[in-house]
Formats: sequence, C-alpha cells, structure tokens
Amino acid sequence: MVMQNRTALILGATGGIGGEVARRLSQRGWNIRALHRRPGEVGGRGDFNWIQGDAMVAADVAAAANGVSLVVHAVNPPGYRNWGELAVPMLENALAAAQQAGARIVLPGTVYNFGPETFPLIDEDAPQAPKTRKGKIRVDMEARLGAAARAGDAKALIVRAGDFFGPQAANNWFSQGLVKPGQPVRSVSYPGRPGIGHQWAYLPDVAETMVRLIERDDLADFARFHMEGHWDHDGRQMIEAIKRAVGDPRLRERRFPWLAVRLASPFVQLFRELGEMKYLWQEPIRLRNARLVAELGAEPHTPLDQAVQATLVGLGCIGAREAASVVDASMARVI
Repeated sequence: MVMQNRTALILGATGGIGGEVARRLSQRGWNIRALHRRPGEVGGRGDFNWIQGDAMVAADVAAAANGVSLVVHAVNPPGYRNWGELAVPMLENALAAAQQAGARIVLPGTVYNFGPETFPLIDEDAPQAPKTRKGKIRVDMEARLGAAARAGDAKALIVRAGDFFGPQAANNWFSQGLVKPGQPVRSVSYPGRPGIGHQWAYLPDVAETMVRLIERDDLADFARFHMEGHWDHDGRQMIEAIKRAVGDPRLRERRFPWLAVRLASPFVQLFRELGEMKYLWQEPIRLRNARLVAELGAEPHTPLDQAVQATLVGLGCIGAREAASVVDASMARVI
C-alpha cells in the first residue's frame, strides 16, 4: 500500500512498543513526530522530529498531530502507577487529536480486559468482563475507540498481545521479574505456577505486525487483532531459553517473591499494581491469532532463542560478544 500522507505521531516513542513502531515506520519511509516533555534529552534517538509536549495536555497532542495520518498511542503510566488518573485522559487527548487530523489511532492492547469466563482461549470478540481495576480501565479505553469508530469520527486499530519482552523494553515482567537489567544473569525468578502456560510477545514482532496492518488499504475502521507471540505451554520454555542465551544450563531458578509483594503492597504502590496482575500467572491465558493470520497470511515471528538473546543483550545482561560465543559453542555441539 502506498499512502499519500505518511506522517505519524508517536506518543511514547521512548518506550518499548512506541520506539519499535516508530523505528519500523521510519524504515518504511514514514515521517515520524515524537512527543516528549524534554525533547532535548532524547533528540539523538532515531531519525525522528522530536516535539516538546505532554500527553496529558490536549493542546500539545493536538498541535503535534496536525497533518498526520496516524497516531500511535503507546504511552502508559510509568511503573504501573496512577492508571486511574492518567490512562484514560491520555487516550482521550490522543483520540481527540486523531479525530481532528482525520488520522487512524493505534493502541497496543493487553489481556487485562478479559475475565476468567473467557479463559483459556480468547478471540477478539470474547466478552470483556475484567476482575481488576486496570482491566476495567482497558475496557473503557477500547470502548471509547470503538464508539468513535462506529460514529464515523475516527479509525482505530487495536493489537492485543501477551507479556512484552525485547531489547528496548525495561518496564515489563521479563525485566522486572525474570532478570535484572544491567546485571549478569545469575538466576531466573519466575512468577508463574509450575506447569502453567504463559504467553509472551517479542516487541519487534509486535511492532512489525502493527506496521503491516497499518499499511493495509482494506483495514476496517475499527480493527482488532490478537497475536500468538510465543506460547510457553508449561512455563519452562522461557526459562530454558534464558539458560541457553547465557550458556549456563545449571542457572539457578527461583520463585518470584509473591508473598513479599503482598506484604509490601500497603506501602508500595508498584507492588500493589503488580499484585493485582498475579492471576495472569496462575492459569493459562492464550490469545488466538486466527483473524491476524487470515489478514496477513502469517504472523511475524522471531525464534524464541534469538528473541531472548537479543533482549538480554539490549538489557545489558549479556554482551554481544558473549552472546555470539554462546551461539558458536551451541553450533559446535550440533556439528
């Protein structure tokens, strides 16, 4: 598809998914505008036009979106905090700006907005009856996009995926639970119950999926898709991939300290937010990607070992040379 207007506004370009989408759009010839409160601090990141502004200020977002054909809403309250006060107002500002510009708005989705009655296999049209506060906020956010699209006021794309991980992503379960960014991997702390499946999404694959959908000329005004990502059927696949990436099959495994999180929750907001999501690790929850495959023919998919290795290098847990030596050693064993 060749679009006449290939200018996009990215909200959250310094984050994991926002940055990945921005880079891929730029590689495909899009002009990228990136909103940031202190653009002077990030002006060297990417070939983007950094614009000073705050996603919480409607006028800032509207001005930055003037003349664009795409608004990517990839900004979230930091550290899982203050969702109730920040998440919906930021989306409202992005939606209003997209409506004014006549642009499509893109929202990375999650499994938060689904309740136990839809588990374990979930398609795009499954009932949304969440049991958590963040889940209800996500339902509200998606409902606002759907209402605007049905009224003919905006076009929206929602791509839901499992837990993010990737080289540029620091605020997620992989980096906050399994390993420690900037430190050698001495052990793996896993939040899930033994034998329970879990769904992961490699950010470069998510971004590539979004970009391919964005550039389709037959996309519905209100389009929703699920990604398969990496389905870890027993909770062991991610752990074993980390062991292979660091070249240590005897790497220590530890249980995630849920008890400590619960005890500290009354005093630490981040722990309260993490504790609310514990249910996602206690039973298998899997998004179905049949609609996405029908639309694109196949889902972009990086092999797990390659994705984990790139993630650990990006997080500063292993060096590029170290990663290469592990691959060489592995190939030598195969030969």
